[in-house]
Amino acid sequence: MDIELARTFLEIVSTGSFVRASERLNVAQTTVSARVRTLEQQLGRPLFNRHKNGATLTHAGEQFLRHAPMFVQLWQRTRHQVAVPPGRNAVLTIAAEITLWQPLLLDWVGWIRNSMPEVALRVHVNVPQDLIEQVALGMVDVAIMYAPHHRPGLTVDLLMEEKLVLVTTDPDNPIGEGTGYVHIDWGPDFALHHGMNFPDIAPDFFMDFGPLALNHVVRNGGSGYFRMSVVEPHIRSGRLHVVPSQPQFSYPVYTVQAGNVDEAVVGTALAGLREIAARLLVAATAQPG
Repeated sequence: MDIELARTFLEIVSTGSFVRASERLNVAQTTVSARVRTLEQQLGRPLFNRHKNGATLTHAGEQFLRHAPMFVQLWQRTRHQVAVPPGRNAVLTIAAEITLWQPLLLDWVGWIRNSMPEVALRVHVNVPQDLIEQVALGMVDVAIMYAPHHRPGLTVDLLMEEKLVLVTTDPDNPIGEGTGYVHIDWGPDFALHHGMNFPDIAPDFFMDFGPLALNHVVRNGGSGYFRMSVVEPHIRSGRLHVVPSQPQFSYPVYTVQAGNVDEAVVGTALAGLREIAARLLVAATAQPG
């Protein structure tokens, strides 16, 4: 089977539309339709019910969805193994959401380079919706993510449960109007619990990128909710202070693993990542608040 047929099928499932799949694949819609026709002819069954709002899977399509990710992942894995650079015996591709690269991904990269010198390493940082797709397609072996969507063929495991804590440069006036409070988009769960705990606060300063918000607060003063493992060095130096009287919110971090990976290589790398996560949690819980 042409692997592009399976990739096209998965893009249509992911986007729910032939049109959007063609945009994601950067090919004409007629090409997408032709690939689906070829795939349906090879399988002898229609895979999609097409309607004006998009496309939904037939029963045969649902059955094929159980196997298509494995085809793509096996092909990607084969390409990786064939392309192993001289002097290395394997290739490992890891990734993380943009907001999770520091310190977790950065520390993990250093650990792999020091502890697994025989492995060629590829590292990606991306937004969640693209990252989960890359894992599903076998382009990434393991990704670090917050609240990943479950997909067929993927293994999702809890890595660590961080805390989002309120920190401030002015412990006497940490939150409220005129205090420089930055409301950060940490996802729908955080938004819900933040609203329940602070019903009278209508933040006038909003950011959707935690690292940028943290740099702003450290440089210009203010307050905001941040991951404890990230602000811990600033707390230790005295630049930031935890507000102990305010609620803390859970921020679980997961690993997402593709199928058909080199279990020996991935298993060793994941063991190192768990060690790093454990150290970060110990350092974070040792802080006041």
